[in-house]
Amino acid sequence: MKKEFNITVFSENHIGLLTRITIVFTRRKVNIDSLTVSESALPGIYKFTIVINSTEEQVIKIVGQIEKQIDVLKAFYHTNDEMIYQEIALYKVPTEALFENDTIEKVVRNSGARILEIAREYTVIEKTGHKEETQELFKELNKIKVMQFIRSGRVALTRDPIERLSEFLKERDALLESLD
Repeated sequence: MKKEFNITVFSENHIGLLTRITIVFTRRKVNIDSLTVSESALPGIYKFTIVINSTEEQVIKIVGQIEKQIDVLKAFYHTNDEMIYQEIALYKVPTEALFENDTIEKVVRNSGARILEIAREYTVIEKTGHKEETQELFKELNKIKVMQFIRSGRVALTRDPIERLSEFLKERDALLESLD
């Protein structure tokens, strides 16, 4: 049964790694719904957060293939229930719609969004939340007309209190020291 999974990949910052990781998904004909890459809490280590819809069996295989990449330190997969996650969306709407009636103002307040910038021709609104929430605000604002819309990839942390990567690196370092 297919469901949404979050794959986190930890690596050093190496050119071409993103391409090699995405090829793993392409070969298995799995679409990436969201991809975010940033520095992690560990110096010099980067974190890829990849969201896909797949079966657990296929996710296990994908994570195994990703871990075979030379520059990958470790990869994990999680369900949405095991993660704390958000996305950010920006909406550009005509400023004149703000003055015609109070619909936009009510929609912004009721959705927990905020106005980032007001210019003569446009107003930019920001909403942080889950994809369903940012999409719902898009539908509401599009009744007036959204000029531009963009949503970021998922930013996510595990609910697990133990940092698995740190534990993995400690074990790896201890093993390497014992071999010396």
